[in-house]
Amino acid sequence: MNKDQVEGKLKEVGGKIQEQAGKLVGSEEQQAKGLANQVEGKVQKKVGDVKDAVETVTRKP
Repeated sequence: MNKDQVEGKLKEVGGKIQEQAGKLVGSEEQQAKGLANQVEGKVQKKVGDVKDAVETVTRKP
């Protein structure tokens, strides 16, 4: 697991929390920010997945 995978997952989880908090207090702005953070986190995690896959493929046995 690399840095992008970890940070991406943390952003995704944080975004879910922010979205739910926004729903609890009735803030559409916080809900939208939470959703945006989730998307950003998912993208960053995928970048990390690709980096990990490239490293695995290019690693010499």
